[in-house]
Amino acid sequence: MSQPKTKRIPAPLYAVAGAGDLAYQQLRKLPVAVTQLTGKATLGTVGLREKAAQGTAELRERANTGADLERLRAIALRNRDAVLAGAQSAGQRAVAIYGTLVAHGERVVGTGVVRAADTVNADMETTEAPAQVTAAPEADSTEPAKPTQAKAE
Repeated sequence: MSQPKTKRIPAPLYAVAGAGDLAYQQLRKLPVAVTQLTGKATLGTVGLREKAAQGTAELRERANTGADLERLRAIALRNRDAVLAGAQSAGQRAVAIYGTLVAHGERVVGTGVVRAADTVNADMETTEAPAQVTAAPEADSTEPAKPTQAKAE
């Protein structure tokens, strides 16, 4: 029934180790990115105000025009097909990324852990099973106990 294990550590644990290491590497880059983005944010507020005013005017203009339902229906069908294709592509990419994370986790964890696990398993197999403790059989007495007489003083 059970299949032999080729690895001592399951692939999801390697994936977690790989993802953790990659996250750590990205977090080390975070302070530099924060300083760069802070500078961009202060410069971009003026431009965003202009875009917001322009976008508001465009939206008011669109709201006043009539809606072409047939055109909207065709766009919705096209978008549905694009979403399905995108979901399938995302699934394939997720499987590929998972495999990459497992491989990275195996490199992070190293083979030393696997060797240590093999040693522990081998030690467990070679050690004796503990002896079973059995209770000593009680004496089977069929005779009733004799009454003891108290000594008179």
